[in-house]
Amino acid sequence: MSEAAIQPDIHDEDGVLTSDFVGAVTETVDAGDATRLRDLTAGLHEADFADLMEWLRAEERERFVTLLDRDFNYAALPELDETLRDEILDVMQSDTVAEAVTELDSDDAAYLLDGLDPDEQAEVLAKISITDRLAVERSLEFPEDSAGRLMQIELVAVPPFWTIGQTIDYMRKTDDLPNSFIEVFVVDPGFHLVGTIPVSRILRTPRETKVDDVMLKEQTIFHVDDDQEDVAYKFEQYNLTSAAVVDASERLVGVITIDDIVDVIQEEVEEDIHRLGGVGDEEITDTVWATTRNRFTWLLINLGTAVLASLVISLFDATIEQMVTLAVLMPIVASMGGNAGTQTMTVAVRALATRDLGSLNALRVVGRETTVGFLNGVLFAIIMGLVTHFWFGNPQLGVVIGAAMIVNMIVAALSGILIPLALDRFDIDPAIASGVFVTTVTDVVGFFAFLGLAAAWLL
Repeated sequence: MSEAAIQPDIHDEDGVLTSDFVGAVTETVDAGDATRLRDLTAGLHEADFADLMEWLRAEERERFVTLLDRDFNYAALPELDETLRDEILDVMQSDTVAEAVTELDSDDAAYLLDGLDPDEQAEVLAKISITDRLAVERSLEFPEDSAGRLMQIELVAVPPFWTIGQTIDYMRKTDDLPNSFIEVFVVDPGFHLVGTIPVSRILRTPRETKVDDVMLKEQTIFHVDDDQEDVAYKFEQYNLTSAAVVDASERLVGVITIDDIVDVIQEEVEEDIHRLGGVGDEEITDTVWATTRNRFTWLLINLGTAVLASLVISLFDATIEQMVTLAVLMPIVASMGGNAGTQTMTVAVRALATRDLGSLNALRVVGRETTVGFLNGVLFAIIMGLVTHFWFGNPQLGVVIGAAMIVNMIVAALSGILIPLALDRFDIDPAIASGVFVTTVTDVVGFFAFLGLAAAWLL
C-alpha cells in the first residue's frame, strides 16, 4: 500500500485536526521515522502546524522538532504562544533559529528572538546577513506591545512624481520587496509619508498618470511607540487593512497589516477573559507547576475576601443561633448578588476595552444598571419571599430575605459598573482587579443586609 493511500484525513468537519492524523504523527515520532514525519507534515498550513505541536506532549514535541530538523515549518513559530515558543527554541540549534529568522518577516522574527536571552540573541544575529540583523535589532528596540514591535519594515514606497507605469515596473523588477502588500506608500525625499495608493487603484489607473494625482492623502498613521491595543482599536474602528508607522521624526519606518491586528485583537480578548477568571496569562500548554503557581495568588486573594465575609457573619452569631434558618438562606442572598455583580462587571470591562464606555455615557450606563439591579431585585424578592414563606411557614422571614435581595442586587449592579470605572480612571486594568472587589462587596453587603434586617425585625 502506498504512503498516499494510508495518509489520514487532516481535518474533521469543524476544521480541527483529526485524532487519526495526530495519532499518526505521534506514532511516527515515537518510531523515530523522519521520512514519514516529513511526508505527514509536508504542505501543512503553519496554523495547523502550530496546532499540531500544541496537541503533542512536551517530550513528543522535542523529538518532533529534532526529527524534522531543517524541514521544520518556521512560519508556524509566530503562531505559538510564548510558553510553547520558548520550549521549541530550547530544542533548536542556533543555526536553525538563524535560518528561521531570515525566512520570517521582521515583526515575526522579532517575536521569535524575544524568547531568547541576550547572549542567545547575539549568537543567532551573528549568523544572519547585516540587512536582516539590522531589521530585527531595530524591531527589538521597541516595547513588546508597541506599534514598532508589531510593524514589519518590508514595504513599497515611491516618490509622488513617478507615474503609475514607473511604479508598476518598479514593483515587477525589484527583488527585495515584500511578497505581499496591500498598498504602496508615497514619500518625499526625506521619506516622510505624503500619501498612499491601494494596489487595486494602481491596476485600474493608466500608466501615464502621476502618482501624485491619484494618491490618497487622508490616512491613519501610527507612531512606533503607540500601544498595540490603541492600534487594534483604530483598525477596527476605521476598517483598516494596513497602515503606516512613523518614527519620532515622522519618517516612514514600517507598516502594520490586518493579519497582525487580528492576532492582537484575539490576544486582548483572551487576556481580558483570563484576567476576569483570575488565571492571568495562563496557556493550555503551561506546566502543572506554572499553572498552580499562577492560580495560587488569585485564590489566596479570594480566600482573604471569604474570611472578610465570615467576619461579617460572626457579628451576627447570636442571631443565627436563635434562628438557624438564617444560615440556610443567607448564602442565597450573597450568591445572587455575586452573580448579578459579575454580569454587570463583565459587560463593563468589555465595554471599557472596546471604548464603548467612557465619560460621555458613564452616568447613563450607571443609571441603567442601577435600574436593572432594582427591577431584578424586586422580581427575585417576590420569588424568594414566596419560597421562604412556603418553605419555613414564616412570612416575616420572606419579607426580610426579599428586602435583603433588593438591597444586594442594587449594590451588586452599582459595584459591577462603578468599580471597573474607578479602576480604569486610575489606570488600573479593570479586568485584573474588578472581580475581587465586586465579590467582596456583594458578599459583605448581602450577609450584612440579610442578617442585620433579621436581627432588627425578627428577634
